[in-house]
Amino acid sequence: MLRHEIRPGRAVAGLVMLGLAAGYAADAAGLWDAPWAFFVPLFVGGLWTAVLTTWVAYRIRRRREVRRASREKDAAPPSTSGSQAMR
Repeated sequence: MLRHEIRPGRAVAGLVMLGLAAGYAADAAGLWDAPWAFFVPLFVGGLWTAVLTTWVAYRIRRRREVRRASREKDAAPPSTSGSQAMR
């Protein structure tokens, strides 16, 4: 299986949408009587939470990449002996 980036913002957005769908389904089934205006702030707040989560994950990923690049730059250069010296 190929490795891929973890995208926590998408997971948060998906969970928010599932929660909203469950709320609408409960309202449609008559199990819960919620006004339509109740769902609008939940939708907007959920999207902003997903945006914030994406931004934090991006900043963490960038910081990790910068640290890794600086470690590689400070590492000892590869040896010139071996198979390339034979050529």
